[in-house]
Amino acid sequence: MDRPLYALAEFFSKPPGFYVMLAAALVCALLTSATLGTYIISISALCLTGVVLIQNYRDTAAMQAKLNEIIVALDTARNEVVGLEHASPKAIDAELKNVENRASTAPAHETTQPDA
Repeated sequence: MDRPLYALAEFFSKPPGFYVMLAAALVCALLTSATLGTYIISISALCLTGVVLIQNYRDTAAMQAKLNEIIVALDTARNEVVGLEHASPKAIDAELKNVENRASTAPAHETTQPDA
């Protein structure tokens, strides 16, 4: 049930999806009867939403690439979590619980304070 919604969200968070959304808004504006001001406000809101979605996608993708690089570089890290962002929400939740369980049962590391 969630899969189509996540696919749509991913599509609309990228530039082609934004252009489709903008074209749909323009078509709707031409086919309905309302004042020009309403059209301008609605289309502006859609454009702003699209810009925010695109920027959020880029930021998230860059962060995932950086985290994946750290995971691969660490000898003790599990490489299975690389690419987890492409999994289903249930798989992500299951992995999150797995990591939390491992963290709660792991021995505490001593922290050393630098000499002052």
